[in-house]
Amino acid sequence: MAELDFWRERNAILSGIYEQLNTGVVDKVVQILKLTDSESISSYNYYKVELAKYYVEAKDNVRFLSTLERHFKNLNMGNSFQNVLDTVPSLMNALHMVWIISRHYNSDERMVPLMERIAWEITERVARVINIHEVLREPPKLIKKKIQDAKASLVIWKESYFEVRAKIEASGRDVRWEFDRKRLFERSEYMSKICDDVYEIAQVIEEFHNIFGEELKLVTGDSKRIDGVLTRVDSLIVPFENIVYDPFDIQSAEQWILLMERFHKQVVSIDNEAKHFIDDSFKTLRSAEGAFNMLLRFQHIRSREAINNQMMKKFNDILVQFAKEVDKVFEIFKELEANPPISKNHPPVAGAIFWERSLFHKIKSTILKFQVMEDMLNNETGKLVTKKYVAVARIMKAYEDEKYTLWKEKVESLLLSYLKRNILIQDNKHIQTDNIISPTDLNRSLAVQTSAKNCVYYLVDFPGELLEIIQEAKYLEQAGFVIPELARNVALQEDKYNQTVDELNRMLKQYHNCLMSLSEAEFLLLDEHLNQLQRTLKPGEKRLNWNSLGISDYITKCEHAISKFESLINQVQKNARDITNRLQVIERSILFQYPQLKPGDVYPGPKDYAEFLSNIRASEMESHSRKYRAIGPLLTKIEGVVVHTNTGKAPKLSSYYSYWEQKVFHSLLKFVTKNLQIFLSQIQSNKVLFQVETVLSAPEIILLPPATESYKMLLQVVRETVECTKSFLRWMHGSCIETLPQNIPTEDEPFVFSFFSDISAHPQVVDLVSQISKTLQVTLGGLNKYLNKWKKYRKLWSLDKVMIIEKFASKNPSCVQYDEKLQFYSSLVNELTVQPTSKIINFVYLNLEPLVISIQSNARAWVTSIGRLLNVAVKEELYNLEKELKVYSNDLKYSPDTIETLKFVLKSITNINDLQSHIEFRIYDIQERYRTLHMYGIEVPIEERDLSNALSKIWNDLMLQSKLVDTRLCSAKKKFTKLTLQQVGEFSAQVKDFRKLFEIEGPGTVGNDLDQGCVNTLEIKPTKIIRYSPTDTNN
Repeated sequence: MAELDFWRERNAILSGIYEQLNTGVVDKVVQILKLTDSESISSYNYYKVELAKYYVEAKDNVRFLSTLERHFKNLNMGNSFQNVLDTVPSLMNALHMVWIISRHYNSDERMVPLMERIAWEITERVARVINIHEVLREPPKLIKKKIQDAKASLVIWKESYFEVRAKIEASGRDVRWEFDRKRLFERSEYMSKICDDVYEIAQVIEEFHNIFGEELKLVTGDSKRIDGVLTRVDSLIVPFENIVYDPFDIQSAEQWILLMERFHKQVVSIDNEAKHFIDDSFKTLRSAEGAFNMLLRFQHIRSREAINNQMMKKFNDILVQFAKEVDKVFEIFKELEANPPISKNHPPVAGAIFWERSLFHKIKSTILKFQVMEDMLNNETGKLVTKKYVAVARIMKAYEDEKYTLWKEKVESLLLSYLKRNILIQDNKHIQTDNIISPTDLNRSLAVQTSAKNCVYYLVDFPGELLEIIQEAKYLEQAGFVIPELARNVALQEDKYNQTVDELNRMLKQYHNCLMSLSEAEFLLLDEHLNQLQRTLKPGEKRLNWNSLGISDYITKCEHAISKFESLINQVQKNARDITNRLQVIERSILFQYPQLKPGDVYPGPKDYAEFLSNIRASEMESHSRKYRAIGPLLTKIEGVVVHTNTGKAPKLSSYYSYWEQKVFHSLLKFVTKNLQIFLSQIQSNKVLFQVETVLSAPEIILLPPATESYKMLLQVVRETVECTKSFLRWMHGSCIETLPQNIPTEDEPFVFSFFSDISAHPQVVDLVSQISKTLQVTLGGLNKYLNKWKKYRKLWSLDKVMIIEKFASKNPSCVQYDEKLQFYSSLVNELTVQPTSKIINFVYLNLEPLVISIQSNARAWVTSIGRLLNVAVKEELYNLEKELKVYSNDLKYSPDTIETLKFVLKSITNINDLQSHIEFRIYDIQERYRTLHMYGIEVPIEERDLSNALSKIWNDLMLQSKLVDTRLCSAKKKFTKLTLQQVGEFSAQVKDFRKLFEIEGPGTVGNDLDQGCVNTLEIKPTKIIRYSPTDTNN
């Protein structure tokens, strides 16, 4: 393929260049060069001719090699060596054709490289497939097949070459092929030799495995040693797997030869070890027959020649082993002949004979096989072994003859006695005594026990010895013995006897099933019918034997009687099942059920729950009463079936009536106790049955309804559950007819005989009612204990709220103090909001929502009352402050025409500035109080809220107004300042004058008597006293 690809690529390149040189443009350029006598035209013409020559050569080679392309692909990509074998002959013929026709491949120089490439492709394919590192791990047969195909591929290459060469020479027309054979065949011939070596390796491994297989393991019993030999055999290929050179490379020939020599030495070593092993193993053979079969087989299969020859010498060892086996068989025979192991289905005599024959067959089959090789038994060892075998065979034959003779004598003396046995026998071990004796009714128990004892169970009395004789006769006849005529006739009737036994067993099974199905009461009820049935069965026990001809009629008669009795039982038990079903319905009835609530429904109260249970009880008891009243007619039906009357008080059924009355009592007891247990479990669980309201009825927190009332209602439900058994009237003695009410002289109402008196006094019922009562008391009492935790809020409704609030308000509390009070009561409201509105205490749903709402209402009332007081106080302060601010605002509006008005306005401005902090604090306090009212949800008039919010703006406007007025009065203040300074000067002069006068006429002028001086001073005329007043400025 590389040769073809090369010429195709060259052809593609040259054809492109050649076509370009033949275009019109190139021709024009050449014409121009010719006209100009260019020197390059000659070179161009030369190269063009050379190019054309190469182009034609490439084109021809592509055409010829294309005819070989299919063969090349088969060699390169074929699935198997078979493709190579099919392709090489036709490829060689195609090469011959190319040799003849091609102008290129018609010489040794051109053809030899092509053929050399083909030879290389074949050898490379073989080298890829026969990978020494991997191929030897495959099964030997597969290795040999691969090697054969690979070698055939290498050989056919050379053979095909010489066949075509011979044809060429024979034709005498074409040039002979005298190619370099070393280049064409040296590697393929070498690889062929390597394939022979690999084939030999696979052959050796296969031969060893043929010898040391499972059969040799079974014969010798030395599996471990055989596995060791096989391990050495398998290790022969390890050196070939580990070689680091290419075994198909001629340069590695010497290394390969050394490796093969080492292989041959190891094979010889294994051969020697195998011989020793065989010698040792045949001295301790496990089976002479197996060893003999193995030697015969090795005569016909390929194995190691040396080992095979060694094995063929072991026939004498096999005879020795056979003698041991004869001794072993005889030893086993003597050890077990008195008590031989018998197969499961064999009778004693035939089983012993078959056992003896099986032992004898083990040695007989072996010696019969030895007779295939006559020379084997004719030597001295063979004769001794044969003599021993014959002696043992005679002893064993005498054993089976003795067994047969003794059996024959026994049969002839005992067989008739077995046939004269009765077909039935009483089964004394099978007497039904369970559930017979009742400690409450000894007389009835004795009657039932007597009936049960009179009830006879039977077994089929078919002698086991007779069955054994039949089996012995069959097997001994199979063994070739002559059977006595009577035993043979009995054996021929085996199917008849088996059929009769099966029919009797089937009949007795039906009879026994009838007896087993009867209860103690039904034994007494049907005793006469049962006695009649047993009289029908009696002939099988007293008269009929296995020689009788009327057994079939007897069975038919008994089956008819049993079917009639069974039909009677079915009718009685059908009505009994109907009664039982009715009683079971009563037993399973549940009166205490959980209320069925839909989503959004609330639990019922105790009264509603009690009514709910009463409705269930009324509905159930109406149905149960009807079922109970129907029991009497069903017993009357049974009376009609058994004694053919329908009075309901048949003496024969007296005990049967008592039986069912006791059943009714136990069913009612189960019904009552089960329901009481259900109710007890319900009230002991945490699943809610009803709810109780909690309300605040100042000054106490109470339950609605009270716990004592709930207890009475629930206990009444329990009493009514027990009293519902009054609906079940007792029967009159010896009948199934309900008693009528009995008038008692000392009683106002007639007395009714019912099951109530017995059930209500039963210890189980009394105990359950007591437990229910205690459980109810504990749970309902726990409700009141739980309510005690709510008494911590008692001050909310127990204290005099008006007095406490008025006392608080009289102290003129601050906003913070109001807030503390409001926060305390509001926190109580919030605390109650997060409190659960319900509490489940055992089976009671405690509804706390009314209580929580009531306590929250009281807490909110405190918040509202305190808030109203706060509102009253802050409202007065709000409007007082508004009034003050309006006064200041109006004062600022005066026009300062005089000094008095100026002073008045200036005084107002001063007052506003001086009171700024105080006014702002008052505004903040008012606003904070209104914010507090809003925070606690106290409603205030909107005008108050708006005014509170506007106070800051009013005050800010007033401050701005005062500053504006103060600014506008600057000129007036200057004017009045000058005037004031003038007045001050005048006043100062007056003061000086007055001082002088005081010094002259004052208290100091009279000496030490100051008191007199004061009097004199006071006598001074008022006009002389100087006073300063701002109003003087107007004078």
